Amino acid sequence: MTCPFCGYREDKVIDSRESKEGDSIRRRRQCLSCERRFTTYERCDEVPYMVIKKDGRREKFDRQKVLNGLLRASEKRPISMGRLAELVDEVESVLLENPEREIPTTLVGERLMERLRTIDKIAYVRFASVYRDFQDVEEFLNELKNVDLTRKS
Repeated sequence: MTCPFCGYREDKVIDSRESKEGDSIRRRRQCLSCERRFTTYERCDEVPYMVIKKDGRREKFDRQKVLNGLLRASEKRPISMGRLAELVDEVESVLLENPEREIPTTLVGERLMERLRTIDKIAYVRFASVYRDFQDVEEFLNELKNVDLTRKS
């Protein structure tokens, strides 16, 4: 495994744990060069899960891409990395439950927005502005009003 900090290619495994679901193994590693620690996950390589884009294209589900979107939306907000990983896990579980192994990105986006709305309103609006592709300030203001109305009720 390559160290994400210094690029050295040798490390030692400090701890290994199976996930609750038993579908992955979490390994805590320490670089033999810089001695910094990092975490890796091992998963079975299966038939890929696909997402159906708004324009009809099919694309392999990319867990990191979803997590990166959540990270951008929650930048400088008090949301832990663990909480964001839980959101991605929830979306991934929807894929696992689908016997066809395909899910529309609209369902993924709506699920994420629904959960973000309960966690952090700012992160929700940021995510919604990109996901819903707001074209002008009016659309953005309407979404802010909707968030404000649900907070008051």
